Amino acid sequence: MLPAGPAAPAAVPPGPGAPSGARDAVAQVLARRAGAILRRDPGGLPTAAGAEEADRDLLTRTAAIRFSEYTLRLTTFTEPVPGVERLTVGAELGYRIAGVDDYPALLERQIDLQREPAGWRVLREVPVGAVAPWDLGTVRTANGQHSTVLGLGEEAELADLAELADRAVPTVEGVWGPWRPGRLLLELPLTVQQFARRMDVSADAYQGIAAVTLAVGGAPTHTPADRIVVNPDAYRQLSPLGRRVVVTHEATHVATRADTRSATPLWLSEGVADYTGYQGTGRTTRQIAPELARDVRNGRMPVGLPTDDAFTAGSAGIAQAYEQSWLACDLIARRHGPQRLVALYRAVGQNGSGGLDRAFRTELGLGVAEFTKNWESEVATLRD
Repeated sequence: MLPAGPAAPAAVPPGPGAPSGARDAVAQVLARRAGAILRRDPGGLPTAAGAEEADRDLLTRTAAIRFSEYTLRLTTFTEPVPGVERLTVGAELGYRIAGVDDYPALLERQIDLQREPAGWRVLREVPVGAVAPWDLGTVRTANGQHSTVLGLGEEAELADLAELADRAVPTVEGVWGPWRPGRLLLELPLTVQQFARRMDVSADAYQGIAAVTLAVGGAPTHTPADRIVVNPDAYRQLSPLGRRVVVTHEATHVATRADTRSATPLWLSEGVADYTGYQGTGRTTRQIAPELARDVRNGRMPVGLPTDDAFTAGSAGIAQAYEQSWLACDLIARRHGPQRLVALYRAVGQNGSGGLDRAFRTELGLGVAEFTKNWESEVATLRD
């Protein structure tokens, strides 16, 4: 749900046979504006007097982005009374990044228009709720073999992120098989405040979380997630190995979203992402799960697999929740094989609500309760 933004008029669609008045004209202006941005055509922008610099800046901020689609659809409108020279409408911005997006990302906009002799012209466009990358500044891009990175920082940092993404894709495919399009889109804001605006969250909502996977609003529920948004402050504090694991972890979420349902427990979805992220790193259990090992040595044994609320950003014990989840998925892969872990994950998604135990019995030959006991025994070995 988007937070309350600048006041926008309520949608009043014309009834059957009612005259459209200014509505059609405004809709056409928005379509012209979107088409000009898509074509990089400054002369095609229906810009109001006084807004020329802002529109030139918009084209500069988006110049490095390859759009395959860019639309502005009128969503809220009130017919202006005769003589009114200013009008505020709501619009839905839809855009697709070439080579990556199968579905458009959707964002809400407020657009102010001004009536001029030639008709309605756009005076101002502002985001409502989550912002687009270019709302934050001039976007730079880095392209890898399997990745596209959009960012506001130094080109070298974007190139390093693209390189990590290129390494992540083969690792993920080695566990999960190919996925479409098999190309990652990553965004790297310059500051944590920009990250918060991009996500439409408070700046401390994802404290300590280095990256998140963002599914675009225009995609059907069970389609591949589209972009990884990096939290710059937390990401920059990581070691090179930590960055590699984080990017591979998030790439796993991208690859598995089509198999993920609301009934998929977070311990399983986060566990498989960490399991994949640590592939090929050579790290031991105690290196991967240091907080959990410390708890066990101090006599603090977890009771049961982590609940979903254990993964809330900023919650006490969130590091242990991730480590416990990794250990659970690693245990499945070691005892039953990585293919069974993948099959289990997909079966949970297919079974839906109430199907976790059924998926366990079908794919692993034991129920969740028995597996949990096995996992607790595995956790207990960390005290040695």
